[in-house]
Amino acid sequence: MDNIQAVLVALRRLIRAADIHSKKLVKTSGLTAPQLLLLQALKEGTDMTVGALATQINLSQATVTTIIDRLERRHLVTRVRSSVDKRKVHVYLTDDASEILKTAPTALQEQFVDRFLKLEVWEQNMILASLQRVGVMMDAEDIDAAPVLDIGELDRKDESKLSSGEL
Repeated sequence: MDNIQAVLVALRRLIRAADIHSKKLVKTSGLTAPQLLLLQALKEGTDMTVGALATQINLSQATVTTIIDRLERRHLVTRVRSSVDKRKVHVYLTDDASEILKTAPTALQEQFVDRFLKLEVWEQNMILASLQRVGVMMDAEDIDAAPVLDIGELDRKDESKLSSGEL
């Protein structure tokens, strides 16, 4: 296999790994990776506003609001308008969400982050530079993306609900 094929195979494996993990996550927990990250952020934080959540998980406030809408319909989060500042909306986990989080698998990027941080700084920089170059080569440098290893739109409907016709 020449270098071009080896690179294309490596890229395909990365895409497939994200896809497989995403489907496993939905199948085992009923959550997409962005939904899981949002719930985990709520579990770790206290008195989180929608804006603070968006900042913490590095997604736009509009995307976070759409994800919260879906989670709220499933009774996994509740929203409460601030009594002090009516412009702020706080988001809280429900007991159902807390139960799901006890058994939910970790998001793919958590495993990646753990392993990436164990690398030497020079190795981290090489990987970053190489991936940025690949992004340029694929005309992807201007595509909006969040640090979530998942495929498709981040505020998409759950695949498990789509296949069963629930959404």
